[in-house]
Amino acid sequence: MDIVARDGDTLVFVEVKSRRSSDFGSPDRAIDPEKQKRITRAARSYATRAGVPWAQVRFDIVSVVFTNPPSIVHHQDAFLDGRAI
Repeated sequence: MDIVARDGDTLVFVEVKSRRSSDFGSPDRAIDPEKQKRITRAARSYATRAGVPWAQVRFDIVSVVFTNPPSIVHHQDAFLDGRAI
């Protein structure tokens, strides 16, 4: 995971994916179920150590495509517990 942030009382784990173009799909497609599981496992450990209830955790994805101008898309609540929403 690339960014750990707060949004009010919510602990947000953000994965940032980028590509030079969208010829092969959007960058967020690179976050497969296995990657989601690894991110979720790390987030659970972090939230436990930080004393943050799991109900106050959110997973976001930021997709960046380096076009001119760059395309930046923020996907809030992108997945939970390794399941795509």
